[in-house]
Amino acid sequence: MNMNDSAVLNGIESAVGKEYTTHGKAEQVMQTQSRTLPALNAAELNRCIDAACGRIAPLWPLKHFVAVNPFVGLSDYSFQDASDTLARITGSNLYMPRDYYHEQLATGRISKDDLQQAIARCGSSLDMAIVEWTLAAAAPRPRLGMAPVSAVLEQVEGGLWSSFVTERISLHCAAYFDLGQAIVAMPWRDQSLYTSWRKAAAIDLSPAMMGLHHFRSEVSRLPADSRTAIAWAVAQLDIPDAGMERYLHASLLSIGGWAAWARYLRWQAELSGGRDDSIVDLLAIRLMWDVLLFKEKESVGLVAGWREMLAASMRPPSAKRQVAAEIDRIMLNAMEIGFQRTVIAGLNSAARNGLRTQPTARPAVQAAFCIDVRSEVFRRSLETVTPSVQTIGFAGFFGIFIEHVPLGASVGHSHVPVIFKPAYRIYEKVKDGNQQTSNELNNRRRRIGLSKAWKGFKLSASSCFSFVEAVGLMYAPKLLTDSFGWSRPVPDPFTYGLDQQVIDRIGPTLAEVPKAQSCPHHADSGIPASDWVGHAERILRAMSMTNNFGRLVLLAGHGSTTVNNPHASGLDCGACAGQTGEASARVVVALLNQPAVRRDLRERGIVIPEDTWFLAGLHDTTTDEVRLFDTDEVPKQLAPDLEQLHKWLEQASDLTRMQRSALLGIASLPNHEIETNVRQRSRDWSQVRPEWALANNAAFIAAPRERTVSMNLDGRAFLHEYAWQNDSEFKILELIMTAPMVVANWINMQYYGSVVDNQRFGSGNKVLHNVTGGAIGVLEGNGGDLRVGLPMQSLHNGERWVHEPLRLSVFIEAPQAAIENIMARHELVSQLVENGWLHLFRIDEESVVHRRVSGTQWEQADMPQQAAL
Repeated sequence: MNMNDSAVLNGIESAVGKEYTTHGKAEQVMQTQSRTLPALNAAELNRCIDAACGRIAPLWPLKHFVAVNPFVGLSDYSFQDASDTLARITGSNLYMPRDYYHEQLATGRISKDDLQQAIARCGSSLDMAIVEWTLAAAAPRPRLGMAPVSAVLEQVEGGLWSSFVTERISLHCAAYFDLGQAIVAMPWRDQSLYTSWRKAAAIDLSPAMMGLHHFRSEVSRLPADSRTAIAWAVAQLDIPDAGMERYLHASLLSIGGWAAWARYLRWQAELSGGRDDSIVDLLAIRLMWDVLLFKEKESVGLVAGWREMLAASMRPPSAKRQVAAEIDRIMLNAMEIGFQRTVIAGLNSAARNGLRTQPTARPAVQAAFCIDVRSEVFRRSLETVTPSVQTIGFAGFFGIFIEHVPLGASVGHSHVPVIFKPAYRIYEKVKDGNQQTSNELNNRRRRIGLSKAWKGFKLSASSCFSFVEAVGLMYAPKLLTDSFGWSRPVPDPFTYGLDQQVIDRIGPTLAEVPKAQSCPHHADSGIPASDWVGHAERILRAMSMTNNFGRLVLLAGHGSTTVNNPHASGLDCGACAGQTGEASARVVVALLNQPAVRRDLRERGIVIPEDTWFLAGLHDTTTDEVRLFDTDEVPKQLAPDLEQLHKWLEQASDLTRMQRSALLGIASLPNHEIETNVRQRSRDWSQVRPEWALANNAAFIAAPRERTVSMNLDGRAFLHEYAWQNDSEFKILELIMTAPMVVANWINMQYYGSVVDNQRFGSGNKVLHNVTGGAIGVLEGNGGDLRVGLPMQSLHNGERWVHEPLRLSVFIEAPQAAIENIMARHELVSQLVENGWLHLFRIDEESVVHRRVSGTQWEQADMPQQAAL
């Protein structure tokens, strides 16, 4: 080892701030180096590693798959800067292809006025004729981006090197992170991801079969620490300091699905005050493949191609690409202006015609639904059926921060937005049942684990055909009824093993449960009585429900019914971490029906009449049915009210199904057949579009319902009840802007990213999905990277995009100063607005709508817009 080599090694050691023994191992590492490189700066490299890891959005597992903004790690960039950054890294930006916008202009979806306003909003010097001419011309050729060695090698000599590298890393991650799918767990899971990979790669024969004959011997010489390995790799590959973070970010995006899973593990660890470095290990593994592939396949062409790629990635975009990006920006704004105009026109029309104020007389029923866009359609149907019902919009977890443990379960499920942690653990128990009955049912549910193991064998790849062949004709009726949707192929896991009579007798309890019924590893349960009234007051005030209570007050969560759908939880409530809203609604109802709570609320200025009863329900967004819970507890004097509510809900369900039928392609069916059809879709294991979920979401409105009650928002708006006059300290407004608004932005951006770049931020064709790692996620086909985001069938109907990729337009009725103060205190909210990840509008006391431009500047929304977001 010469002096220059020693300097390089010392630089690598200092870069990660760790001691690396120079005796033996150091010589092995340096033998793999082909050139002398300068020492690396320790602090800067570590900053780049952590920054690149922070750019990756987390991926929640399938059991509570929730919408995630795939660009959440870029929120400190403006939308345009994030688009430019991704274009330099991946070769693709954050906009739809040119022909998409051209089509919107040709069909009139984008009007001439929209285009003119967008040019002004973006502060562009281009005129409309140039924009239209450029749209019709060919778009600039896509760039390679900051490609890994495997991609450059493919350009030089052909082959499928990128697929091969992705496949090898993906197989290792699936085995290492497995949640119980594997019959035999891989060894080394007790070690770090990087360490386990080195051990596995040292005995992997696959690279040799691809011509990488020295791969295994080289692996044994790699640095033992992941950060040391990263430092060594970037030195070997001549990564320039100015492009370091982008290169590391690009490396993670090249295995973006597993990077997202590793980012989720770090996210969860950080919620608990810990840290998980699996994503750093994954980055090291990806870079090791780059270096080893480069060394093994080194040639004049590869070296030249690699250096040219690095040089190209460092060049600023050409004038042609800058103009192309400006036109993309104009067209997106034009589409958004067209949508915003319809919402503003509806708000203005309601103001001109006089707001339909809430009745001073006592409402027949009050019904609070989730802010979910699907609930907007049902609320409108219910109000059409009976205007005497007052509907309210509120986040579907109804403000209670719980983890729910089903009867007999050993683990619970979070029922709060994923940006929060549950505060209480709530158990399901038999209502009014004796201890012996409760214990018997708990034991029965726990024995279901054995039947699930048998089901796992029956459906496993190695035995599914042999199982049907062995069982023979005895299994034919089940196959037939499942195939025609007459029966449910997969039982509901939350009620599996229980008959309907038992199901009707169980529910969550506020009280502590006996240890015999609780999770073995959890000692605490229930909500302390001392906390009850505080939560009750907070929830009621947040819903603007403090007086004029109806005799029945319905809190309706929502969920979805589908089968053979790995992403089923993504159709459930995003505010409940991908669970249904049943448990949350029932817990809050139980809280509000407590006599002691009502007594204490009276002292706090909220008087609930003695004849008011709170009732929990669940809106099935696939069938549009609403199920009511615990109706046996409703006081007898309210029986006529309950019967009438049932009828109204059934009528609203029929009306909602008719409205949705056009999008489902069944509008031509007779009315009486539509209900049968949607029920059958919920049980059909071949159905790829059981419902459209939140497709085409585009707005978030926080205002009194009278602002929007006369508007047909067509299932495109999140509706949150808010009356700022009742929010003296604007704490409710702060909660809305920091939680529901952020969650809505995540949902909106997940749909946006899944449309504009489904290959990278979506999950492809759901027909080809295979669950991997037990319940981690899906692969498209039998290999490749873990897929993130939404499948094409959730976005496209086979002929056109059902979801329009627009940024969220937020409308809030509140004073300007209050909104500005909240933004000033919350950096995340400020970034979303200031950096153009959403559009912010406010409605003033004169019903005039204003758009936030920049800084603290607002403009009347129907005037020409001069500043870009």
